Amino acid sequence: MNPTEFSSFLDSISKQPLHVLDASIPLNTYTHLDLSVHNTELNRIDVSVSSALEAYIQNYIKNKQALVGFGGYNEMRNIYQRSTHFKHQNSDNERNIHLGIDLWLAANSSVLTPLDAEIHSFKNNTNYGDYGPTIILKHRIDTVEFYTLYGHLSLTSIENLQVGQKFKQGQQIATLGDASVNGDYP
Repeated sequence: MNPTEFSSFLDSISKQPLHVLDASIPLNTYTHLDLSVHNTELNRIDVSVSSALEAYIQNYIKNKQALVGFGGYNEMRNIYQRSTHFKHQNSDNERNIHLGIDLWLAANSSVLTPLDAEIHSFKNNTNYGDYGPTIILKHRIDTVEFYTLYGHLSLTSIENLQVGQKFKQGQQIATLGDASVNGDYP
């Protein structure tokens, strides 16, 4: 299945939004947040210091009168330069593209599975600037099997998990972590 077909498949799953955060948070209280190299506001702060980046993000969300910040897919980001785990001498191997969608909400906020799922794997990625605690869920709809990854979680999120453990759509799978455990991200 190519990306266009997979996108169409995802659109066909539900006519209603599928939530990974508390469904009572209105979608109109989400605001797009750009952490890419194209956001000139980031030139005024040291993005390698999580407290500075967190203050920027919180102020941005507040100024937009929003509750949740979202964004990030396919953004080119300089933030990876702070981590030797992602920064390489050979720029061809250097990571600078964000491959997920970030959702900014307070630490310990609940993370839900948007679809029925089972635990494929989980791990605490402890490198500076890495994901921190992560969970990968396996989903199966009809004959299509696919995976979703949840990172920057709390340590308690992965304490009692088992590979193969099943979750129903909308069930809590984790809580968001804070910078001390989630790879030093706000």
